[in-house]
Amino acid sequence: MVRTVIFDMDGVIVDTEPVHRYAYYRHFEELGIEVPAAEYASFTGRSTRNVYQHLKDKHALALDVEELVLMKREFFNRAFDEKPDLDLLEGVRHLIEDLHQHQMQLILASSASKSTIDRVMRRFALGPYFSHLVSGEDFPRSKPDPAIFEHAASLSEAPKSQCVVIEDSSNGVSAAKAAGIYCIGYNSEHSPLQDLSHADLVVGHFRELTAEGIAALEPAVR
Repeated sequence: MVRTVIFDMDGVIVDTEPVHRYAYYRHFEELGIEVPAAEYASFTGRSTRNVYQHLKDKHALALDVEELVLMKREFFNRAFDEKPDLDLLEGVRHLIEDLHQHQMQLILASSASKSTIDRVMRRFALGPYFSHLVSGEDFPRSKPDPAIFEHAASLSEAPKSQCVVIEDSSNGVSAAKAAGIYCIGYNSEHSPLQDLSHADLVVGHFRELTAEGIAALEPAVR
């Protein structure tokens, strides 16, 4: 029986990907570097710090990683605050409320920065539903490294065998499985080119998930 649900954020709860893409490419232009679409797709699920460490090494960028992260964050914050049509993904609020009403513990484990997580929580009033908010910026390696999900599971009131992760990215699914946690892959139209084949269950819409259905999963004996 599942008692704790660990949510990714970008592409699962809210589609901030267009805002991130806008911010990244504005910054890439400013830095004078080219990032092909396939390479950009590989960044999905990785922290901003990890992405800029990769770009710094590849392009021999003079600025340090922290400066690069802060510069990109300025582009993102401005676009986030000015984007009027930014909304939760269809069906996810109902699922969150359903899980909460069934006394299931919800934990957020996102590669996003703490400031971005806080922005999303405030804008959509989601804070009261989550017992813990875990940011990828607190870990030296990004998904597919399992550290963020191992930490999230350690915060659960239930054992790891009674946790599930909801993820939309190849890196996120790999991280959840490496952490030994049952993973529901969300096949989001907002996260293209992602391989979810290693997930234990794949859904295309949150209407396919209910609190009772998730609780009835038996991750430990799959």
